[in-house]
Amino acid sequence: MIDYSREPKSDIAFIDMKSFYASVECVSRGLHPLKTSLCVMSRADNSGGLILASSPIFKEVFGKSNVGRAYDLPFDINTRKFSYYNAKRQGLPTDPAYVKFIEEWAVATVIVPPRMDLYIEKNIDIQHIFQQYGSIEDIMPYSIDEGFIDLTSSLNYFIPNQTISRKDKLDMLSAKIQRDIYRKTGVYSTIGMSNANPLLAKLALDNEAKKTHNMRANWSYEDVTTKVWGISKLTDFWGIGTAIRKRLEKLGIYTIKELAKYNPDLLKKEFGVYGVQLWFHANGIDESNVHIPYKPKSKGLGNSQVLPRDYFKQYEIELVLKEMAEQVAIRLRGIHKKTTTVYIGIGYSWFEEKTSFRGQMKIEPTNLTEDLQKYVISLFRKKYNGGAVRSIAVSYSSFVDENLTILNLFDDPEELLKKERLQTAIDSIRNQFGFTMLQKANVLTNASRSIARSKLIGGHSAGGLDGLK
Repeated sequence: MIDYSREPKSDIAFIDMKSFYASVECVSRGLHPLKTSLCVMSRADNSGGLILASSPIFKEVFGKSNVGRAYDLPFDINTRKFSYYNAKRQGLPTDPAYVKFIEEWAVATVIVPPRMDLYIEKNIDIQHIFQQYGSIEDIMPYSIDEGFIDLTSSLNYFIPNQTISRKDKLDMLSAKIQRDIYRKTGVYSTIGMSNANPLLAKLALDNEAKKTHNMRANWSYEDVTTKVWGISKLTDFWGIGTAIRKRLEKLGIYTIKELAKYNPDLLKKEFGVYGVQLWFHANGIDESNVHIPYKPKSKGLGNSQVLPRDYFKQYEIELVLKEMAEQVAIRLRGIHKKTTTVYIGIGYSWFEEKTSFRGQMKIEPTNLTEDLQKYVISLFRKKYNGGAVRSIAVSYSSFVDENLTILNLFDDPEELLKKERLQTAIDSIRNQFGFTMLQKANVLTNASRSIARSKLIGGHSAGGLDGLK
C-alpha cells in the first residue's frame, strides 16, 4: 500500500500549445486555428514535401498526424485532385462520395512552408507570459510548444481568497494563463493540472484535457485508481511506447492497473531501474522536481535530414554524409570535446522496399572533420548495397575532453598538430564571417545540401545552420 500523504505535493500546470506551428501560421493569415485545414510542409511548392505540422481539422479530415509525406495524402498537392494511386496504396476508399469529400477539403486546405524563426518568436512571447505567473526557476520548458509551471508559490498571490480550494485556485489561474496566451498570440492552449506532481499533470493533459470543452483537467492522488488506472491503452501512458508495451504484455500486463499491482521486483528484473519507475508512475508517484531539470548522463550530438529528392548515385549520398559529418564535428569542437563513437542512419526511398540501416563504430578520440568524415564514409560503404536514399543521420557520442590525444606508432605528432591548427583556423574564419563563407567547391553541385541548410533553423526554413554560426 502507498501512503500518498507522505508523498510531495506541488501545484503544477503542464501547458501545451494546440497544434502550435499550424496555429501560428493560421493566425498570421487571419485564419481560425481550430476551423482551418492547414498543413505546414517542407517544399510546399512541389509534391515531394514532408508534413511537419497540421491543424486539428487537417488531421481529422485526412487522418494524418504531424509527421508524414505528401504522397501519404489522398490528393495531389499541386492539382488538389483525388489521387487514386495514393488512396489504393493506403487502403482508402475510392467511391464517388469519398472522392468528392476529399477534393472539397483539398481545395480548401492551405499548404505552407515552415517558418521556424516565427515559431521561436511566438515561443518567446509565451515564455514571457509564463514568467508573469512564476519565476524562471518555476518554469521548465518541455519542448518548443510545451512546458511545466510550478504555481505552488503563486496561487495565493494571484487568488488570495482563502475560501477557495487549492484545486479550484489552480484551475482559475490556469484559465488566466490560457486567456493571456490567446490574447497575445491567438494560439489556443491545453492545460493539464495537478495538486500533486508533474506526472499527473502530464497525464491529465494527454488523457482528459484535450477532450474537455475548456481544454483543462486536474488530476490528484485521489484520481489514481479511477483516472490513471482507467487509461485504456498502455501506450497512452507517459513513457510507454510500442516496444515497452510488447515487453509488458509478455509479462501478462495489459492495463495500467495491472502494471500498478504487479510485483515491482519482477519489473526491476525485466527492465532494471526503469521497471521500478514504471511501477511508481502507474501508482501516480513522481518525485521529479520542476526546479531541477533532468540532466542526461550520456550526451550526444547529431544531425539528420530528409533529402529534397531521391539520391540514387553513391557519390551524391557520400557528399551529403561528409557535409553532415563536418557540421556535427564543428559543434563537437564548439563544446571542446572529442568523440569515441560514430553513428550513421540511412533511410531508403519508399518505393525501394528496403529496410533502413544503421551503423556504429568505436574510434580513437577525435574531433577533426577529415577523420570523422572517413569513419562516416567507411560505415556507409560497409552497409550500402545500392538503392535510392531519402533520409540521412549522423551523430557522435561517448565524449572525452578535447585535450585527450591517443597516438599510435604510425601517427606523426607534427602532422596531427598541423591538422588541428588548420581546423582551428577554419573554424575561426567561419565563426567570424559565417559557415558558408569558407566551403569546398563541391557545395556548388546539385547534390550538395550545405548552402540550402544554411538557411534553416533546427531543420526548418528561415534561419541558420542548427548549432552553427
